Amino acid sequence: MARPLVWLIAVLALAFGSAGHAQLNPSIQDANPAGAAPAGGPIRLRQGGIPAAPAQDANAPQRGITERAAPPKYRPGEFELFVQRRAGQDALTEPELQIRRFGAELVTGSAEGADLTPLVPPDYLVKPGDELALTIWGSADADLRLLVDRSGRVAIPRVGTVLVAGVRYADLPGVITQRVAQVFRNFQLSVSLGQLRAQRVYVTGFVARPGTYTVSSLATVVQALMQAGGPSAAGSFRSIDLRRGKERVASIDLYDILVRGDRSGDPVLQGEDVIHVGPVGLQVGLIGSVNRQGVFELKPGETVRDLLAMAGGFNAVADPTRLAVERLDDRADVRVVQLELPASTSATLNQGDVVRAFSAVDSTLPVQRQNKRVRVEGEVARPGEYVLPPASTVADALAAAGGLTPAAYPFGTEFSRESVRATQQQNYDRALRDLETDLARNSTTQRAAIAPDEAAAQNARENSNTRLLNALRALRPTGRIVLQLRPDSRELPPLALEDGDRLLVPPRPTTVGVFGSVFNGGSYLFSDGRTLGEYLGLAGGPTRGADESSTFVIRANGSVVSSKQNGNWISSRNSLESTPAIPGDTVFVPEELNKTTFIQNAKDWTQILYQFGLGVAGIKAATR
Repeated sequence: MARPLVWLIAVLALAFGSAGHAQLNPSIQDANPAGAAPAGGPIRLRQGGIPAAPAQDANAPQRGITERAAPPKYRPGEFELFVQRRAGQDALTEPELQIRRFGAELVTGSAEGADLTPLVPPDYLVKPGDELALTIWGSADADLRLLVDRSGRVAIPRVGTVLVAGVRYADLPGVITQRVAQVFRNFQLSVSLGQLRAQRVYVTGFVARPGTYTVSSLATVVQALMQAGGPSAAGSFRSIDLRRGKERVASIDLYDILVRGDRSGDPVLQGEDVIHVGPVGLQVGLIGSVNRQGVFELKPGETVRDLLAMAGGFNAVADPTRLAVERLDDRADVRVVQLELPASTSATLNQGDVVRAFSAVDSTLPVQRQNKRVRVEGEVARPGEYVLPPASTVADALAAAGGLTPAAYPFGTEFSRESVRATQQQNYDRALRDLETDLARNSTTQRAAIAPDEAAAQNARENSNTRLLNALRALRPTGRIVLQLRPDSRELPPLALEDGDRLLVPPRPTTVGVFGSVFNGGSYLFSDGRTLGEYLGLAGGPTRGADESSTFVIRANGSVVSSKQNGNWISSRNSLESTPAIPGDTVFVPEELNKTTFIQNAKDWTQILYQFGLGVAGIKAATR
């Protein structure tokens, strides 16, 4: 009986003993009895107390923090909307391109207000509710999670309690080492913060979501503000107070972080702290050629220099010599005041001012002050691009390119100008719109009186007109200026240059072209003394369907000579055919568009006479 009784007592002792000594980390639990050590090994310490769930490190996501809501929808203030309109923005502008209040992205860009991987500062004070992660090795072996109780102590198995509340985080290893050394020798340890305690703070004033928030013990003012949605449109970024009881602990200026990246003025919160956001101060808009456009909040005494520094200064294409200020007080009469820089950088700004920086590339200098960048190509000694003084002419461009070669043909020079091309494009588009309107009006008029048997022909004409309009829309003017020169001239006119001009001097042509409604269109060798009629004869002459009265010639210099320019309707053709040909001429004989047959003409005249006869008979009957 003695042996079974001993076994029963041992089992009961083991059961009651293990009930009061649960281990928090099962991975390090030893199979030996509590406090026992394997032969020659270190003493294994097990944590006593009530079983607890595994805790998280300070570098792990925090638990016990209230669920964070999605960031509020950004709502710009009235002045912010006004600045957007002054910058030419509207509701269709993409949100990421809209001008916003400086710093709005910091507090509304993320729903996660607290830092999930906080770095514990050395001066952090341990308080009740914190958890310590203690590891001991050497003569003793332990991996413990210790919760600081309300009395500010932690209980280390086989060592006892240690007062850690109020101890700096940097001094914590020394305090615990001193206590453990009273029991063990030849050991080492490391201690860090595990799960951080949660604390309640209040966010009040002009914020998006004022209220009570639960944050970690390492949370700062900015992190709590981010949870609350940041200052509202009426809230200040530069007047934020941290109150602890009746005392104002700190005054926070978020521009220290936004402009200089300085977080030294962002203190760590304590339980029951109050963060109060005051009303917005003096607001000024800055738009135009700066590195960051926005609505900025200024403190008393800050000037134009401070405003430009907040915006990152002028961008690369800005005009740094001037600014324009639209003042709210003068908006009804003066409206805009110009500030000359750098003399006015110390000027102060008023509430509601809108400052505009100008672009230097958008400002066009007077023609007399511009250097001329021109391109000279063709039959010159040194073709290429040249930058010439403001008062340069075409002759100066040719001189810079080394002059003309012996094979040059100045009469056929192509002189193109960008400003002329833009004007030609506008006039061409206007003429094309007028043509389209006339064709549509003509089609509607003909459709109202069309006969059933002519419907197919009318549809064919409309399709042809559509193809013609599409082909005309694809054409683009070249900006060529016709130079009035004699065919044998060796010099160009003294025309003043503009920036972007292009000068192409071709070689002397050796052919004359004949195209259009001729029997054998092509290019024919030029011979002195021949007329345009002779070249037209070389091409076989006009075909049966040609419109001989509309024949015209395009000269090498871009001018046009037509058969209707000289003489009357009887002798105009003979006048053009007797004109002497010039190298590079192109003769074009167009096709007759309004073709009719004898039967069609007879049918039309029959209908006219029939209608006339009916009209006469009606008048005669009415007069009886």
